[in-house]
Amino acid sequence: MRNRIRNIGIIAHVDAGKTTTAERILYYTGKNYRMGNTHAGDTTLDYDEQERKRGITINSAATTVFWREHPINIIDTPGHIDFNIEVKRSLRVLDGAVVVFDGVAGVEPQTETNWRLADQYHVPRIALVNKLDRTGADFARVVEMIRERLDVVPLVLYLPIGSEGEFHGVVDLLQQRALYWVSSSGEAYQVADIPVEMADTAQQWRSKMVELAVEQDDALLARWLDGAEPSVEELRACIRRGTIAGAFVPVLAASAYRSYGIEPLLDAVVDYLPAPAEVQNPVDSDPDAPLVALLFKVIADQHGQLSFLRVYRGQLHAGDTVLNATTGKRERISRLYEMHADQRNEVKLAQAGDIVAVMGIKDAVTGHTLSDPAHPVVLEQIVAADPVIDIAIEPKKQADQQRLGLALQALVREDPSLHVRQDSDSGQIILSGMGELQLDVRLEDLRQRFNVEVNTGRPQVAYRETITKTVEERYLHKKQSGGPGQYAEVVLRLEPLPEGQGIQFESKIVGGAVPREYIPGVQAGVRRAAQAGVLGHFPCVDIRVTLLDGSYHEQDSSVMAFEQAAVAAFQAAVRKAGPVVLEPLMRVQVHTPAAALGDSIGDLSRRRGIIHAQDVQGQFCVVEASVPLQEMFGYIGTLRALTSGRGSFNMQFERYAQAPDAVAMRLAA
Repeated sequence: MRNRIRNIGIIAHVDAGKTTTAERILYYTGKNYRMGNTHAGDTTLDYDEQERKRGITINSAATTVFWREHPINIIDTPGHIDFNIEVKRSLRVLDGAVVVFDGVAGVEPQTETNWRLADQYHVPRIALVNKLDRTGADFARVVEMIRERLDVVPLVLYLPIGSEGEFHGVVDLLQQRALYWVSSSGEAYQVADIPVEMADTAQQWRSKMVELAVEQDDALLARWLDGAEPSVEELRACIRRGTIAGAFVPVLAASAYRSYGIEPLLDAVVDYLPAPAEVQNPVDSDPDAPLVALLFKVIADQHGQLSFLRVYRGQLHAGDTVLNATTGKRERISRLYEMHADQRNEVKLAQAGDIVAVMGIKDAVTGHTLSDPAHPVVLEQIVAADPVIDIAIEPKKQADQQRLGLALQALVREDPSLHVRQDSDSGQIILSGMGELQLDVRLEDLRQRFNVEVNTGRPQVAYRETITKTVEERYLHKKQSGGPGQYAEVVLRLEPLPEGQGIQFESKIVGGAVPREYIPGVQAGVRRAAQAGVLGHFPCVDIRVTLLDGSYHEQDSSVMAFEQAAVAAFQAAVRKAGPVVLEPLMRVQVHTPAAALGDSIGDLSRRRGIIHAQDVQGQFCVVEASVPLQEMFGYIGTLRALTSGRGSFNMQFERYAQAPDAVAMRLAA
């Protein structure tokens, strides 16, 4: 049974039909006896009240279904960029993924972001071109976009029969047959011959499919070159091998809302996506070896912390004591659950390859490794991106101050992309996240789940500061005011680093110029000083700090003295190192009627946007640009005015870039 398990995620850009696809999977596998729909607010996997109200997925949800006697553990992930941490930590523990594409829009920005994440974790994928019943849907165009934008080889397994509103079936290229769905109420497909008018097209696509597939088997390739036709079983084995190796990506056709194409998708998951032992995992997947599991998600509720684990090796039983190898602390597993969205089915055992939820863990968070106490193993952690937007919050009632603190701690444990800090100047609590939607959702969580009402300030851009030159700075901290004195001297070198490196510290002290016990004080001082830069008091990033030299006094030196010396030395060095302000740039995709294209581009340019590409999708034009986040506040109102209410846009964080001098001067004023 272990080689039958499939651990898969369903990922996509928002509104591509991902959750609808997942709901149809639940129906066709017999897990549910009705088909939920996002617009009706009755989906199983979007069970949270906010998800149903907003019509989007916010939290990844897990379930297990069976198809052809194969257990399939499914994680349905959010499509909105603000909740990308859910996709990242899900892909970290999955063995395969189904990527859903909108048949009209094709490869959208968040799809591309998720695809790169899957590349990072070496996750084999199947592509499902969805919504082929919509006006403007173009299967061949989406396939070409997959090839060009994602830089992969698409291997088409099914062709749509009919287009837009006439889409009602698919051509199965592997078995050379047609599959028809006569209604959208969930009946099985009917098998027929390939339509005569599609015979030549189907043969051309099948020839491409066979040519790609047989390249995975040298002996089969030689026979095929000699004129022998491979069997369906031989081709299926080759497609599986190539999919797992990443040589190509199988492409399927569907309309999940109409329930067309779901059974072929389930067959493809079983036939082409890997079992746990067939992919490159951080440890071997031996169920009889010592335990190794990764905690990838936590949920806090009235019953305590529910922790989601991927068991990579060994076995886990209810009642086991495990080691948190990341922190060195021990945890006791009180209960194990197989999850179906928010429903829990208690089990007694989890083995290598399983994804389960557990109760009893108190101190572990996302990215921590649980292992056999006698055989500690630490897996690579899950790191969230830095937030790009801040909001100041305070409780409406002073009596709720402590409750607010506990609620924020719980939210940050659940969502590592949230940050909480106290502003050093104003004393305000600052909640930081990936976007306005995420912050709005979490503020609603405070009200609904934790019964804490808060006042909020206007969202602010999360600027950063960095340096552009390498400098060295010597600083002597010396005070004498009766009693014990303070003495510490440090020499720091600051160097700029590439984007995304944060603050790095190292010591090159030799000969005891600074005693070993004082070096942690220097590091603490550097990190404290980096929390507020010298231009606009924004956090400093992407700087390597090296302790080169220093001196101490036998009686007057202390860890605190060296920490204070490091703070002053860092600040002085940053001032000399060409400090600059960094602002978040957003990748913006605007859909505008052709008549409003010029006005829309002009408006983006006035917002300091850089236009990268334009495309035509039916009666609409799609503009892709990079625009500073600060310039995007209130954009939707302007876009609607320019396009008579027909325009729409989406955006996601792209990178931090140096802000123009005029912006930096305004922020520093």
